[in-house]
Amino acid sequence: MRAVREQDALPLGSGSPEGELTASVWPEAPWLPRRPHYLFLILAHVIALATVLTRPSVAGAVSVLAMHVVFGCFGITLGYHRLLTHRSLAVPAWLERLLAVAGALALQGDPIEWVTVHRQHHRDSDREGDPHNASRGFWFSHMGWIDRSYFPFVTVERMQQYAPDLAREPFYRKLRRRYSLLVMAWIAACWAVAGTDGVLWGLFVRLVFTDHMTWFVNSAGHALGYQAYRTGDLSTNCFWTALVSFGEGWHNNHHAHPASARHGLAWWQLDFTYLVIRALESLGLAWSVRLPSREAIAVGEAPTGLLAALGLTWAPARESTEPATGTLDGRAA
Repeated sequence: MRAVREQDALPLGSGSPEGELTASVWPEAPWLPRRPHYLFLILAHVIALATVLTRPSVAGAVSVLAMHVVFGCFGITLGYHRLLTHRSLAVPAWLERLLAVAGALALQGDPIEWVTVHRQHHRDSDREGDPHNASRGFWFSHMGWIDRSYFPFVTVERMQQYAPDLAREPFYRKLRRRYSLLVMAWIAACWAVAGTDGVLWGLFVRLVFTDHMTWFVNSAGHALGYQAYRTGDLSTNCFWTALVSFGEGWHNNHHAHPASARHGLAWWQLDFTYLVIRALESLGLAWSVRLPSREAIAVGEAPTGLLAALGLTWAPARESTEPATGTLDGRAA
């Protein structure tokens, strides 16, 4: 049984420049690596490693962790993932846009492109059609997919099909068109604050760190730990991945209940992003927070041992017997 139901494709219904979508902001080229952006990622890793080894800085490390919270937690985990992709909650328009900009500054792509990729992942998780199909190996699901299978999943047609809600919004279309300018503005800001060290730590080290913390959800979150729910894919709950990704590592929980704003469903499963959501809700800045029923949560099974609970063992896949609750974009099933 599929983990989620296929999302309905909705038309854009606008032929004006404001309504047009462009292909990926990264140009294609017949190089090895196949795309310029993958070559940039390799270069970023070299520069980041050289920076850490030759220009160690306590201030730089602290700033990277702080930016990881702002861009990784508020931007990617809360903004791009739980809010925009799954609509697990609702927030004021100004806050949604602020979170979207924070997500864009994580430098993992604009919201339309990111949401398009992730909704396809849920539709065909670990099967043909999954952009980072974990059945193709740990390295492929971690980083290799970006070079080998990214662009076929972010065509204009796919963005219209899988992210029509965002593609219809002028703000998100504008953010997509100006994504490169936003990146350049961030580089300029890093330079203005701390010169060369600002760019090295604020761009390269921070980019590499946050990217890997996100990618571990795609790789370790489909290989290590244990499966509480029979979702029919390789998704797992992985304790240490949840720590570095602000709760995203309870990934099997998420695949079983994709519309849930809370991923850590057991009392001991720390989910920092959900704590942020609860805080926003208490301030009146979040509402319609979606959670699975107690009965649906109770179906989940406990880990078989401490190593499995900590995500230090390989998890065997199991066949699906229970449907997921809700659809990938948060609408009722």
